[in-house]
Amino acid sequence: MIVDEEHVRELRAELDGRAILPGEPGYEGARAIWNAMIDRHPAIIVQCTSVDDVRRALRFGRERGLEISIRGGGHNIAGNAVTEGGLTIDLSAMKAVRVDPAARRATVEPGATLADVDSATQAHGLAIPLGINSTTGISGLTLGGGFGWLTRKYGMTVDQLRSARVVTADGQLRRTSATEEPDLFWAIRGGGGNFGVVVEFEFELHPCGPDVYSGLVVYPFREAKSVLTRYRSLIETAPDELAVWVVVRRAPPLPFLPPAIHGEPVVVLAVFYAGEPREGERLAAPFRRLGNLAGELLGAQPYVAWQRAFDPLLAPGARNYWKSHNFSHLPDGLFDTAVQLASTAPSPHCEVFIGQLGGQAGRVPANAMAYGNRDANFVMNVHGRWDRPEDDQVGIAWARRVFEAAAPFATGGVYVNFMPADEQDRVKAAFGSNYERLAALKHVFDPDNVFHMNQNVRPRAPKPELRDQPYAE
Repeated sequence: MIVDEEHVRELRAELDGRAILPGEPGYEGARAIWNAMIDRHPAIIVQCTSVDDVRRALRFGRERGLEISIRGGGHNIAGNAVTEGGLTIDLSAMKAVRVDPAARRATVEPGATLADVDSATQAHGLAIPLGINSTTGISGLTLGGGFGWLTRKYGMTVDQLRSARVVTADGQLRRTSATEEPDLFWAIRGGGGNFGVVVEFEFELHPCGPDVYSGLVVYPFREAKSVLTRYRSLIETAPDELAVWVVVRRAPPLPFLPPAIHGEPVVVLAVFYAGEPREGERLAAPFRRLGNLAGELLGAQPYVAWQRAFDPLLAPGARNYWKSHNFSHLPDGLFDTAVQLASTAPSPHCEVFIGQLGGQAGRVPANAMAYGNRDANFVMNVHGRWDRPEDDQVGIAWARRVFEAAAPFATGGVYVNFMPADEQDRVKAAFGSNYERLAALKHVFDPDNVFHMNQNVRPRAPKPELRDQPYAE
């Protein structure tokens, strides 16, 4: 769609930020996101620097019937941050993080990345359970649930949310918490971007670091089954402070690995301890004796350094396709599947990882908020990743093969942030028993499904278009 230039001039006169049209300086960079498979061309991109900008952009799009997408960090695998021919509301310039160390609270703007948040909170020895890639945006991570190294100790990212300010489809700016607009607060905690544009998050913070015991233990692929079986026995009694994830992939050229193993399939254990590093070293020791080591790099290091450790493997610009399952336990058949099919990955960048959850994340009732997959003690992501468009067909087929082979061992649930664009049929599985309440609340807060560029929850019943009604200012 082509937007009227006169209307764009009027919008620009109102904005604190800027509006960019195709062909103008900055447009190509503004439409590019982490997953290079997504190549969409918005009719207009509004780069917001204030809450008023968000409301002005939303009004502009609604009055002209434009499809609207919301960009935070632009990291979502499905590419929902950008629309084809519509309006992209870009929040990436709104990235302030304010920390109140005495109250152990952080107020975070929606364009902040995990690196922004970690840097601000770690200055006070505090942290929020976040993801594992520092360039990920806080908004999408939180609204879909969010998990990482601190999740077993403190819970999901969304479990730390204490309040939020949200611009809903009618243009209203609403403050929401357990006591203010509690239905909306329930819905945004795991319901994705379905209910509005969150323009401010308030999180509870927890003690962490500054140094943590963490690192990698690498085993040769020929020992994969025995290593994984012994790993399973060890984690059954692991304390909440200890998280050990499994990665099966070809070995990158890391300096602590012998050159002969570079490019060969390996089993990697990623170890993290959320406590005193010497105790972490003691608890991690058995994971170093599961077989004949190919290499290891373990020790105390700054928490912010560990949070950036996987960034080189997840840099923007590659083509990515993911498939995911949740698991309550890890049966032998799943290990057989992972070992057999991970070794057939078509690219050296592909991997199968199993993130360990449980702990505090599993103690929250499934209906306490929209994120309800509390039976997921493990999340498997089949991470297809390659560089060339001509490899898309082979890479996608491999990811789907692993996914289908692992399905018999899964809970049936799925982590919404790991779902690609072609999995709209799994949305109900992602939200489980909470789906019907989400659909009813969608009818209340976004009856016209304005915010549908997401893993979409459709309103329970139709309603006349909101743009035909007075717009809240």
